[in-house]
Amino acid sequence: MMLRPGLALHLVRALYRDGSKWTRFAGRCPSFGQTPLSAPQPFRALTVSSWPFSSPPRDYSLPNESWAPEMMRLYEHYNALCEAEVGEEGEKKRGPWRRLPSYNRTLKYATGGRCLSKVLQSKARLFTRNIEEPGASFEYVVFLNKEEKSCVCVFQAGHLLEGPPGHVHGGATATIIDGTTGTLATYVSGPVMTANLNINYRSPISLGSVVLVHCELEKIEGRKTFITCRVTSADGDKLHTQATGLFVSINVGHLFGA
Repeated sequence: MMLRPGLALHLVRALYRDGSKWTRFAGRCPSFGQTPLSAPQPFRALTVSSWPFSSPPRDYSLPNESWAPEMMRLYEHYNALCEAEVGEEGEKKRGPWRRLPSYNRTLKYATGGRCLSKVLQSKARLFTRNIEEPGASFEYVVFLNKEEKSCVCVFQAGHLLEGPPGHVHGGATATIIDGTTGTLATYVSGPVMTANLNINYRSPISLGSVVLVHCELEKIEGRKTFITCRVTSADGDKLHTQATGLFVSINVGHLFGA
């Protein structure tokens, strides 16, 4: 599940509409405003920093030393598609593809989320990004094509994802499918929750190998978004898994049990 920047701040407004409650909360977290608050003042008097960090967070979708040559090759291939050369002088413009950044907790890096994450499950981590050791678990990067309403995930499975000896656990494959299809559904329809995943496993994935997760929008019916998915070998010749996903649009309050 991905939250657009600013959603966390809107949730804070909903939770702390009373000025005195907001002041007590913000006063315990000075980095959320310009200065520590010593006297009650309404929420609208607060000036919120657009990025309350001294340094940018780690983007886990960028290459690291654990990436295999095939992982790097595919990363560079799709990254090159994010820009296209046009014109006689070779000027460049943004292509239809874009690489999506990935953090260990989206909420923490949304506007105002640093303080909110201290209140709502402060130790929580995105499941696919909760291990710091490079290459041990889920190594992946997602590229989105907004024009075609499709995306591709370059995925390298680490040794902690073992199921059958030497191969990736089916649950790990389902996780990366859910994450990738859900990402596309979110960018197409806004905040969504997974309602159904239908997965057919065709052939096992070897640990340490690199695969491609291809996702496309099938259709939208009201609040329902339907996504199709294929997991193939890096060269596309071998089909590992086929899946379909149904996602239902929700409001932000549903994410926190409201």
